[in-house]
Amino acid sequence: MKDGMTKKELRKRFLAERDSLTDREYNILQDLMLIGFQRLSLPPLQTVHSYLPMIDRREPNPFPILRWLSFRFPGLRTAAPRADFENSSMTHWLIDDTTVFELNDRGIPEPSLSTRVEPDEIDLVVIPLLAFDEEGYRVGYGKGFYDRFLAECSPKCLRVGLSFFEAVEKIADTDTFDMAMDYCITPEQVYEF
Repeated sequence: MKDGMTKKELRKRFLAERDSLTDREYNILQDLMLIGFQRLSLPPLQTVHSYLPMIDRREPNPFPILRWLSFRFPGLRTAAPRADFENSSMTHWLIDDTTVFELNDRGIPEPSLSTRVEPDEIDLVVIPLLAFDEEGYRVGYGKGFYDRFLAECSPKCLRVGLSFFEAVEKIADTDTFDMAMDYCITPEQVYEF
């Protein structure tokens, strides 16, 4: 095995670190990530995809970034996933200010069915993660949903992760199907891979 912590070890460590954040710390980190995201040099975007945050689990909230993107790119379409846990896949649906969200049986918010978006229509994906390394590989929740989804996206699609914590040197057990990010935004810096 390569040097570094395993995904399981990193998942445990960073879930605990995220859970220990106070409300004040969480809000400050959110603001700093938005400022970092605004520093990205982005091409014109038509469709952005984002996870829906589990706020009760202190997951970074992408909505401030999505609002800023909508302001910067008038007419921008925003999509969010619905998960199928039987086959570990996702479908993608347009969302707006009128979208109704519901919690699935795992406690993850999902949009009501609306207009479906195919992965190859997406220009930028905002990716959830628990930890990431200096090569741009991430540790998610362990089911591979996003790796499968990102493999279906256009090669030109930008993959941007959000993390409250800085990169670890290396994830010991990356696999060939793991998809690296193009960028990861943290409160302290913008990582480009």
